[in-house]
Amino acid sequence: MAGDRKVELGEALALGPGWRHACHALLYAPDPRKLFGRIPLRFAVLMQMRFDGRLGFPGGFVDAQDSTLEDGLNRELREELGEAVSVFRVERSDYRSSHLAARPRVVAHFYAKRLTLEQLQAVEARAPQAKDHGLEVLGLVRVPLYILRDGEGGLPAFLDNAFIGAAREQLLEALQDLELLDPGTIAKLKIPASK
Repeated sequence: MAGDRKVELGEALALGPGWRHACHALLYAPDPRKLFGRIPLRFAVLMQMRFDGRLGFPGGFVDAQDSTLEDGLNRELREELGEAVSVFRVERSDYRSSHLAARPRVVAHFYAKRLTLEQLQAVEARAPQAKDHGLEVLGLVRVPLYILRDGEGGLPAFLDNAFIGAAREQLLEALQDLELLDPGTIAKLKIPASK
């Protein structure tokens, strides 16, 4: 996104009242299964198709009644994903980064929460009953963490989709930093090394 830049959390929290804060979370879980009996899945990573046709992470704007960023994020997760999220809570320790967009004066805070595969599957199964399903959220999608033999299918094709704001960059950073991708896949994608 043009004009988008990464900022430290302290700097983001010190911005004046003219700024809005939004929080989003990457939810993931170890997945030992194999696609077609031979391609390791390694992890299940959730994203969502948004109302605007772009891929993003569940979450949204922090409201005045939310005591903390995390309170706002957990409220948004319940609205978008349903009551299956009530068995866990995204905490400050799950925080990853903040991106500042000068227009429309929004700071997007990004979190990553590790779940069990059973918790993640429960979120997927119950999301269609969520308050915002079919409105703000058009559906959940798993990120394919592999590259098919043709070199294009799987993650490379997925990354060609339209993403909202910094979501693509946040996804790639999290996949690398949390070691959700094997080093061979990272090398094929030519993702810059983490800082």
